[in-house]
Amino acid sequence: MKPTAHTESGKLQSVLIKPVQHAFLDNERIDAEWEMLNYLGRPDLEKAVEEYAVFEQLLRDAGAEVHVLPPDENLTMDSLYCRDAAIITDHGAILCNMGKAARKKEPAAERLAFDRLGIPILGEIQAPGTLEGGDVAWLDRGTLAVGYSYRTNLSGIAQLEQLFRPFGMEILRVDLPHYKGPGDVFHLMSVFSPVAEDLAVVYAPLMPIAFRNELIRRGMRLVEVPDEEFDSMGCNVLALAPRTCLMVEGNPKTRAALEAEGCRVVTYRGEEISIKGGGGPTCLTRPIARGV
Repeated sequence: MKPTAHTESGKLQSVLIKPVQHAFLDNERIDAEWEMLNYLGRPDLEKAVEEYAVFEQLLRDAGAEVHVLPPDENLTMDSLYCRDAAIITDHGAILCNMGKAARKKEPAAERLAFDRLGIPILGEIQAPGTLEGGDVAWLDRGTLAVGYSYRTNLSGIAQLEQLFRPFGMEILRVDLPHYKGPGDVFHLMSVFSPVAEDLAVVYAPLMPIAFRNELIRRGMRLVEVPDEEFDSMGCNVLALAPRTCLMVEGNPKTRAALEAEGCRVVTYRGEEISIKGGGGPTCLTRPIARGV
């Protein structure tokens, strides 16, 4: 399979992660940060390490080459959610400029990882632009959907368009709703997770109508997450391969709907590493290459 970064659902070949012990560091760090960062509850470090070990092993079991970000005392617990700090393209990495002020130092830390991996830097989003990786998702090899949100602003989207222009790639802007306001973590991928070229998990009540209609126009089937499984990360699903899905356990209706579409679903317990911090498996990973 030819590797590419321009898909959300091809077989995962290479991925960057930040293990929970490298992000949370110790109980003193958790005590100092969890409320300030708007976590739903204080993570239990021991349980979080256990949950993450299972999560990481599932990535390795899927055949992915796993690259690990090191501990960094200059970053916060939120660095666990490493998708947000960068976008990977077939032409190099784009370093984001985080919309959440406490996360501003994460892109520079990921640049060091990309340097080690031999991934060139295509560009960097500069202030006043903001852009976070949770707001971007590939629809096809040449089209990137980008959420206009409290974390990703118009200047950031315009800079991304400029970086993409030489390669003929299209940006599809998706205007996201206010929902719980600027203090909440709400990205495009909070309501949209592609799991195959023609299948995506969505939360319809918070989807912009124009975006939903565009997905349907493209022939994409939509697995609808019920209201009671939205807060438990039912809509945050990572494709390990087409129709092979990794999700937080405790979302039986969404799982059954995926299985009815011919998907294989594997789960992990994510109370400490996902639900409390508002970041499911797509947030916990920065895919580098997938096979198509």
